[in-house]
Amino acid sequence: MKISPRELQLIAALVYKQSGIVLDQSKAYLLESRLTPLITELGCGSFQDLYNRVTQDRTKALINQLIDAMSTNETSFFRDTKPFDLLKFKILPDLFDRLEKAPLSKNINIWSSASSTGQEAYSIAICLHELLRTNIAKYRIKIVGTDISDSAIVQCSRGNYSQFEIGRGMPQTSLKKYFFQNKTNWQVKDELRAMAFFRKQNLMQPFTGLGKFDIIFCRNVAIYFSMEDRKSLFNRIAAQLNPGGILVIGSTESLYGVSDLFERREYHQSAFYQVKQ
Repeated sequence: MKISPRELQLIAALVYKQSGIVLDQSKAYLLESRLTPLITELGCGSFQDLYNRVTQDRTKALINQLIDAMSTNETSFFRDTKPFDLLKFKILPDLFDRLEKAPLSKNINIWSSASSTGQEAYSIAICLHELLRTNIAKYRIKIVGTDISDSAIVQCSRGNYSQFEIGRGMPQTSLKKYFFQNKTNWQVKDELRAMAFFRKQNLMQPFTGLGKFDIIFCRNVAIYFSMEDRKSLFNRIAAQLNPGGILVIGSTESLYGVSDLFERREYHQSAFYQVKQ
């Protein structure tokens, strides 16, 4: 089913209002591929019909379905590798050193801000377990995973993954230590699930009740936003970081010209950002 320029304009405005995702005429193929199944499911005759149904739905259930369909949800365990090497060999060891010098505080708070179906959050939890081992009980660890997709949050909370999802990035040694088989799927063990909390969050809306963090992951999501919205997002993220807190963004992303609230740091040819104090 083809989308007309007028239909694309209407739906793009709706998606932007709800999620901040910018869609122009070059993304017509994306709307067609992701929304045609929803059109079929709802028995709509066109994209215009879908738009009408969604905007007239007072329960807001259909707009949630539409945003779910448009959310990328492209993720895997230890995706891109380098951010997790940074975490294991630089960011977390530095954080542990700071906490040792402040013996009254043993809290570690980490935010996976576009957690999709949870692989990033659980990968972070595994890194913490591997580094701290028997010392992990010394710390009060909280990993908050957020996403705009209702269905993604449900899967995050369940911590249940198919063989295909597990096969994308999960080392066999970690699989045996931190998962158990549940029929044909794999279930995250309670020791990891207890560290992670998941909630719905639109990054374009206020971060009410999230609290402050030592480390924030915000990878490969701002690339879908306008420059104005990127500036707003990263300036608001800076306010969620504790003094000296760290921001990890996508390997192809940069904060140059976006936010002057961070200082760029490098470690073994990888970059991360530290909030200015």
